[in-house]
Amino acid sequence: MPFYHKLGKIPHKRHIQFRKENGDLYYEQLFGTVGFDGMSTNSYHEHRPTQVKEIRSQYSVAPKIAKSNNIQSYRLRGFQVAPQDDFLESRKIVLTNSDCHIVLAAPRKSTTDYFYKNTDSDEMIFIHRGTGKLRTIYGNLDFKYGDYLIIPRGIIYKIDFDTEDNRLFIVESHRPIYTPKRYRNWFGQLLEHSPFCERDIRRPEELETYDEKGEFIIKVKKKDEIFDMVYATHPFDVVGYDGFNYPYALSIHDFEPLTGRIHQPPPVHQTFETDAFVICSFVPRLYDYHPQAIPAPYNHSNIDSDEVLYYVDGDFMSRNDIEAGHISLHPAGIPHGPHPGATERSIGKKDTEELAVMVDTFKPLMVTEEAMKIADDKYFQSWLE
Repeated sequence: MPFYHKLGKIPHKRHIQFRKENGDLYYEQLFGTVGFDGMSTNSYHEHRPTQVKEIRSQYSVAPKIAKSNNIQSYRLRGFQVAPQDDFLESRKIVLTNSDCHIVLAAPRKSTTDYFYKNTDSDEMIFIHRGTGKLRTIYGNLDFKYGDYLIIPRGIIYKIDFDTEDNRLFIVESHRPIYTPKRYRNWFGQLLEHSPFCERDIRRPEELETYDEKGEFIIKVKKKDEIFDMVYATHPFDVVGYDGFNYPYALSIHDFEPLTGRIHQPPPVHQTFETDAFVICSFVPRLYDYHPQAIPAPYNHSNIDSDEVLYYVDGDFMSRNDIEAGHISLHPAGIPHGPHPGATERSIGKKDTEELAVMVDTFKPLMVTEEAMKIADDKYFQSWLE
């Protein structure tokens, strides 16, 4: 995140002696990104964070591709993804390219037997159903319906669910996830026209610190493979840290929509960005207020990007036969727009209660075998009159 955060106890300067009450040193770790040029955090550990006892297994979690060159529009029925107990096993990659994985998950159980670290990607976990606590090496965050959880790559975490009814929409980004540049000044502060501000961003405020030796399994993802690594000390042994690189939460319900007299384009809904795709939030809002406004979106051609829309809740005005948990994929190269009748239905409407998350990628998305299991193969014909 582009603003400073401090939690726990730290010395008054970096890279100097920092000792425990018994005189032993705490162990400093620089947790940095983009070499030494990106955001970073300095953390202080009870034990050396480098003690690996064993690497027990290595296995692939790479997606299996059904359509590598796709021009067909699809509807995916996301809630048809079957729940599974294990958090990692429940994650099903449905769309993918060299920059990101788009994932659906319905985990029933908390992660109790292992910790997890994704070294491939920043993770955006959108909470569609469920409540609980994200527990990380840099502190904990409570989560609920509508929360975006942003977990930078390399952060060790566990996730606790309060019940077994959980539905997650996840984007694994091989590029860093940031707040949009146009919302920030040159100091990194969110500007007045931003649809959210620092007050809306929840930072970790609860730091778990364990001074324990033993055998601790960390499942580490690298190049679409999972390594079961056994560490000699508890990974949550941080006594304090400061910096700019840490997990955080933002609720879609705190996103303030930007409206106008005529229909506003998708960039007004932008919430996060990378140099390879953007994430947008469609939230309850007033419709356009020109006396001859057409609230439904105009037909438009996706020439340079694939559009993925994950439907969360409410009435999806521009689509017919769309339900919560559905995903629409409109690939680059062909136009798309409102379904027949949607334009006419929208005229005169004053507001919408729709809630959705959009991902627009600049590289084409491949459709996986997991996606085809829940796909409506006739969706592309739904614009026929």
